[in-house]
Amino acid sequence: MKDKATFQNKVKVLNKLFDSGCDTEKKLQQLDMEAILKIPNITIPDMGVIMELQKNTKSGKLFSYLGGGSDEAVKNKGSGSDYYDCRAVWCCRSNVRWWK
Repeated sequence: MKDKATFQNKVKVLNKLFDSGCDTEKKLQQLDMEAILKIPNITIPDMGVIMELQKNTKSGKLFSYLGGGSDEAVKNKGSGSDYYDCRAVWCCRSNVRWWK
């Protein structure tokens, strides 16, 4: 069974990325194995988190990945009208996406 990184592990890896100068989505996507290996104190589990960050940033699901949830909203019935629990919201500059 694949172990999932905890939120604290993800934040630790994000801090390593920021400290090494990787502070934008574009720089994150441009990281290859050689660049990842140059990050100080990088571990093999950290590399897995970086690859997951790359994948989820590219697909627009970073917020869901960091929170440990999915990008699907939960539809509930309440007081005669549909209610959407929009747990996955991705805000990027002026764009806001709501998943329903």
